[in-house]
Amino acid sequence: MLEQRGVSREELKHSALVAVGTLLALGLLAAWSVLVPGVSAWENIVVAVIGSLRLTGPVAAAFGAWVAVRTRRTAPARVGPVRPRPHGWRVLKAPLAILGVVVGAFCATVSVLAVKAFLTEQAGHLAPTGLAVGAAGLALYATLGWVAGWALPWRLTPLAAGAGSYVLLTSPSGGPSWLARLAPGVAEPYDPFTGLSQAAFTDQALWLLGVTGALLLAWTAVVTRRPLALALAVLAVLVAGAGMARMVTRPRAVAADGPLVYSCQEWPITVCVHPGMRAGLTELGAAFTTLAARLTGTPAAFSRVEQRSRDDAADPSPGVVTVHVDDLGPGFADRAVSEFVGGLARPCEGTAAEGYRAIVAAWLRGRPLPAGPLRGHQAAAGWFSTLAESQRRDWLRMFYTDFAACRLRASHFGGGARRHRVAMRGGPSEPPRTPVPGPPYPTLPVGSVHGAQAP
Repeated sequence: MLEQRGVSREELKHSALVAVGTLLALGLLAAWSVLVPGVSAWENIVVAVIGSLRLTGPVAAAFGAWVAVRTRRTAPARVGPVRPRPHGWRVLKAPLAILGVVVGAFCATVSVLAVKAFLTEQAGHLAPTGLAVGAAGLALYATLGWVAGWALPWRLTPLAAGAGSYVLLTSPSGGPSWLARLAPGVAEPYDPFTGLSQAAFTDQALWLLGVTGALLLAWTAVVTRRPLALALAVLAVLVAGAGMARMVTRPRAVAADGPLVYSCQEWPITVCVHPGMRAGLTELGAAFTTLAARLTGTPAAFSRVEQRSRDDAADPSPGVVTVHVDDLGPGFADRAVSEFVGGLARPCEGTAAEGYRAIVAAWLRGRPLPAGPLRGHQAAAGWFSTLAESQRRDWLRMFYTDFAACRLRASHFGGGARRHRVAMRGGPSEPPRTPVPGPPYPTLPVGSVHGAQAP
């Protein structure tokens, strides 16, 4: 049949191998670019392979259109007053072969990422329905290309099919929320604390498979003029409609099922993160241990750090700090520290007050002290830089309330108020020292890590 249609089996096999190799390379490249840095979770891989369709989908559409154009342009002209009706199964061989090629390339991409997941002990669970969404989405791209190539057997049709399918199935992500759900994809950015709903994936897979089947069977009905193909196309439309109705009425965000079991490091302070981000425990613990030591004895003192979702509005327990870590990209610990320190004191009104606050905030973040726009800021930064680390901690214990309430002035930094001046060992002036209890750090082996259940 393929030879009669003008496309030899050897030519189709060669083009199929090229298509598989191209889709595999592009799929891996796109998936790796979508993977959230440092998040070792199966859900992250599912999100990545579905996100790769933005790049591989248009290629699949162009491949389907190319085969359809070659088949249609080289098909022998039919003669005679009565045009025989071709058999439905035979006309479906070529498009089904295209679907097999693109879905096989998708499975190869998933296999490569799965090997990586097994080797790195990913957290969470694999969502088979999520993989079904990816395969169904790629099949929809290829089917659109096939129908376009058959309807418009021109040389530029494959290129137009790839570009058109990209616009058609990617642009909805910037439109209304219900319209964005119709395209093969998931919500971004990926939050490891938000579960991937199996039911939502099932509804989306039904929608994509129904649309793909409806397009392919409607094309078959047009080519073969057989009522059975038309009836099956109507059935596929009903399946697509059911999936779409369930999809657009389902809440977008679905909480993870069951309590989350944290991965924790308990020395010198307790730091707990999502199990898929346990690789960041050491760096995050080091950054917050330094900050905890500097805040000891103040109302902001803490001995436990917990990673939470940004959508979690629950108040933490006393002595517990909640942080938001979106990924483990370079500088993630510094960003978490900066976000926490930024919430210790409300923004100051006026340049003068904000400049004094910025000096203390920079020290808490572990950054160089800013000189500030005013001469008083420069003098305060110079004076504060002469203090030893222990002296800065004593100073913060005494004036933490003024720091948090944005009441710092030049007098707090060794000038203007005699009541703040006392003899300082190793410096020109020193705030009075007060007895401060030692830090409440547990005595545990260094690097102790265990699992803890999230509240």
